[in-house]
Amino acid sequence: MKKAVLLLCALFSFARVGNSSHTPAVSDRIVNVNKAATYLQVYDELNLGSSGLRKEIFDYALRGWQKMASAKPIVSIVDLSQPSNKKRLYVIDLLNRKLLFQTYVSHGRNSGDLVASRFSNITSSFQSSLGFYQTLKTYNGKHGLSLQLKGLEKGFNDKAYDRNIVLHGADYVCEDFIRRTGRLGRSQGCPAVPYALSKSIIQAVKDGSCLFVYSPNAEYLKRSTYLSNA
Repeated sequence: MKKAVLLLCALFSFARVGNSSHTPAVSDRIVNVNKAATYLQVYDELNLGSSGLRKEIFDYALRGWQKMASAKPIVSIVDLSQPSNKKRLYVIDLLNRKLLFQTYVSHGRNSGDLVASRFSNITSSFQSSLGFYQTLKTYNGKHGLSLQLKGLEKGFNDKAYDRNIVLHGADYVCEDFIRRTGRLGRSQGCPAVPYALSKSIIQAVKDGSCLFVYSPNAEYLKRSTYLSNA
């Protein structure tokens, strides 16, 4: 009886960890934690290190994904520790163990030139916002097919929806722009991808998958509830 009570207490404590506005059910969290343990091997299976993605960042992405309720087993990582002339967007199908896309992705114009080093959650900052996002629905806007995003981390990206931070295609995200300037063009804070791939990427990640925008920012790494070990 004592063991059963302790187990129930542990489960309820486990379920309460994370963003208070996005607390998953106990069963969802347990399922995702168990799956995350098996998905750790995906990094080596896909040889992601040779693609420029550090294992630490992949592990961070899995840690946050497991805290999202019923998240689809697709994780997109925007690795802003890399310069914009590198293919620093990774879209990973965990279930089928496939790297669906590795391509270019922009950062906000006020976050930096070649490398993003400044981040904001403020409207009209034109800066990128770090942290974990849930993908929502698609719509057709001025950039064509676009994908709404919900920021899950209070103080870091939870104003993304109100700021109209979305995933979309852009003509300034291409190798020709890099050849002319040494870097990609920059957005108003959105993670913009090449037009030629934008529809395929959006269709692959829409409706409830995990998007992780990473930078080795000391404040974010210290305060993110999604990266905590609890």
